[in-house]
Amino acid sequence: MSLDSEIDALTHNHVYLGKRHDENARRTLWVVLLTAVMMVAEIAAGIAFNSMALLADGFHMATHAGALGIAALAYRYAKRHATSGRYSFGTGKVGDLAGFASALVLGIVAIGIAWESVARLLDPSPVEFGEATIVAVVGLAVNIVSALLLGHGHDHGHDHAGHDHHHHERDNNMRSAYLHVIADALTSVLAIAALLGGRYLGWTWLDPAMGVAGAIVIALWSWSLMRDTASVLLDATDTELEAEIRTLVEGPGDAKILDLHVWRVGPAAHSAIVSVTGAARATIGERLRPVHEIEHLTIEIR
Repeated sequence: MSLDSEIDALTHNHVYLGKRHDENARRTLWVVLLTAVMMVAEIAAGIAFNSMALLADGFHMATHAGALGIAALAYRYAKRHATSGRYSFGTGKVGDLAGFASALVLGIVAIGIAWESVARLLDPSPVEFGEATIVAVVGLAVNIVSALLLGHGHDHGHDHAGHDHHHHERDNNMRSAYLHVIADALTSVLAIAALLGGRYLGWTWLDPAMGVAGAIVIALWSWSLMRDTASVLLDATDTELEAEIRTLVEGPGDAKILDLHVWRVGPAAHSAIVSVTGAARATIGERLRPVHEIEHLTIEIR
């Protein structure tokens, strides 16, 4: 084997995109189209029928369309620049950046919806319940179809033979889109309940009250996604994977880990730097071979 061939065999790329990257990108585009159409219908109907619950659902769907648009762009950007040498560990975390941006915008929108809903509670105005209910039901149907489209690509887990670690391929870009649809479906249900209560029971206060409830749901979802994506963007360690590495390396008793860094570089890919004393590099590499989550491993012998 020539020197060039040996070098080629040892080099590797830094493409850490999820296995379902292309499929998830296509599903997201379909949901963007569905959502954009329904968003316009719900906002227009909310204004025409003077329903805060319907407007809240429509504006949430508007942010949902925007977030899905960001998700679609993130998939495209990550794929296009996956092999670029500009990014040390590839573009596997672009989706987490998009998810964080989406969560941040949703948090702001939740505050806006809550503010307007409280204002409607203090100063009620008439609502055309029948027409608004029909639009809300159609919106819920769109949410259900969108959830079915995105659900196939959401948070699939699998086990690896050879060790006990149960690893999930967590695509936070897809997760942001999926949770957005689920939260949107919930606000649609709240809107329908409010409109029916107002029409048949005379509870006009229920419409803005459900607007407040929807805002709280959106805010909670936003915080959850913001927390998880920020953790990835800040290279938080995977404690379960770190514990597994320590067990495999130090288990036989002839090696000691002096320094260990484990962080996520893609939906199903981690990078690790292991500083060890007491054993050879080849020995440590062999012990860590079963840990398939580690796509980029650096072993330092001291």
